[in-house]
Amino acid sequence: MSVNLWIKGAPDDTAERLRQRAERNHRSLQGELMVIIEQAAAAVEERSPAVTAVAAAAAPIVRQGWKTIEDLVAERLVHPLVPTNGLPLAVDIVRADRDSR
Repeated sequence: MSVNLWIKGAPDDTAERLRQRAERNHRSLQGELMVIIEQAAAAVEERSPAVTAVAAAAAPIVRQGWKTIEDLVAERLVHPLVPTNGLPLAVDIVRADRDSR
């Protein structure tokens, strides 16, 4: 499965330098960016296990919306739901909103 990556707000001078680099390497901007990303990913894999473990602990990789059922169950076992005594139920909030129209 491929993933689309976006960089928002890239400075114009940086984008221009990347375009020039791509042209020097006879690649499209997209192709040049892919090479840069692949090199960076390969550099991460080449780190020592101790450095990689520290980096992973400091900044865990989270993919929003890509958890399996097993992941969700394991997460709930580690972090049980907090009791919501006295708070309204979602169904009551929805009904109140619907009835207010």
